Amino acid sequence: MSKPVVATTSLAGCFGCHMSLLDIDERILDLIELVEFNKSPIDDIKVFTKQCDIGLIEGGCCNSENVEVLRAFRKQCKILVSLGECAIMGGLPALRNGIPIKECIDEAYLNGPTVSENTEKILPNDDELPMLLDKVYPCHEVVKIDYYLPGCPPRADLIWNALIALVTGDEMELPYEVVKFD
Repeated sequence: MSKPVVATTSLAGCFGCHMSLLDIDERILDLIELVEFNKSPIDDIKVFTKQCDIGLIEGGCCNSENVEVLRAFRKQCKILVSLGECAIMGGLPALRNGIPIKECIDEAYLNGPTVSENTEKILPNDDELPMLLDKVYPCHEVVKIDYYLPGCPPRADLIWNALIALVTGDEMELPYEVVKFD
């Protein structure tokens, strides 16, 4: 019998949710016995090589590339899990949502306190750069999400419990200790 296939990616976020996944510590060896990782920094596979059973998404969508990656994950993964506050609500990147894009770009490249070398006032304009969206969108506003694991980042035990339940078909046990915010 083949193992369930898991894919992961990070969108607009800090990669903290992947670090929390790694914080399952030696249980990652048990996880490797149960699943096969496909497109993920865990195994450094950069593109999908097959259909996946579970996709873990961290981060929200702040640019066109994030949207493309998220839509590809939805197409390639039977189950899609929003991992962490950025994926669920936009998180810290969404702090820019009340600020017009032009003001954000001007602050980052022209007027910011650390900008001193851009004396010619050049803004990034390469066609290969992803276009910024009007705001940072949580994943469920772009594609259907099947499960949500809250936290910033979610605790390692929460990720572990959820993955084991999804892989084994058992009921998800999420006691207060693994989802609390205090």
